[in-house]
Amino acid sequence: MKKNILALGGILVGSLITATPVLAGPATDALITCMTDNTTGKDRKDMARWVFAGMSVHPTIESLSNVTDKDRDQFDKELARMVTRLLTENCKAEAKEALGKEAGEAPLKAAFSVMGKLAMQELLNDPKVQATFTSFAKYLDEDKFKVFNPD
Repeated sequence: MKKNILALGGILVGSLITATPVLAGPATDALITCMTDNTTGKDRKDMARWVFAGMSVHPTIESLSNVTDKDRDQFDKELARMVTRLLTENCKAEAKEALGKEAGEAPLKAAFSVMGKLAMQELLNDPKVQATFTSFAKYLDEDKFKVFNPD
């Protein structure tokens, strides 16, 4: 059982960072719909915090974050509660169907990929975040971009 739980963690992380779309069948589509329908904005923000906290240990950005081990542990607990609720309560039938009918880990990868995208959208929809992600444009060399203007 512990091996399956650790595999779930790997699936979750892998699906959040993969750029490769996972082909989904009808049972996986039902699982995705159920999971997205049964998460709130808070759930998605909690997932985004968990992702940020995990990324914050990377040596390249570690100095930019003040996330503590205690914070990470709290985020782990929150995410575990959400995943447990979704897969064993809210979407139990859909998860059993998808995992029983479709190949391997693909249903979970597809579902958590969508969940990760929703989590990021939850943050990216904030006007302050949007402004931050566009502020680099003030440093672009506009003259060099004139090659794209029709003469």
